[in-house]
Amino acid sequence: MDDFLKKYDKDIRGVISCFDRILLRGTLTTCCYADGMSSFLYSKGIKIFDYPNYALTLRDKIRENTEKIALENNVDIEFIGKNNIRKEEVVQKIIEQRGDHPGLVHIISAMETCSAYKPR
Repeated sequence: MDDFLKKYDKDIRGVISCFDRILLRGTLTTCCYADGMSSFLYSKGIKIFDYPNYALTLRDKIRENTEKIALENNVDIEFIGKNNIRKEEVVQKIIEQRGDHPGLVHIISAMETCSAYKPR
């Protein structure tokens, strides 16, 4: 890229760059343990045994927004329930079919179970 910019420096007025993907990893330290989660729910006025309904509401909002984005971009939402499928390979096959151009390529849906938080 630097060679290209140097070669055509006289003809280039500016450069725009961006990330092709962003992976965020971390821990929500205030609610990543049972007492912290209970405290978070309490601060929101949510009873511990009402947590499943609270989570369903958030899940539904995320799902609706994802479906809207998929429709706007004419892409599929694919549920991948097996952990032995490489998601990069799934996306690569789609890029080979549609062409390698900017834009949303595919939406992958997956579900991870969590048994760490159990109300008592």
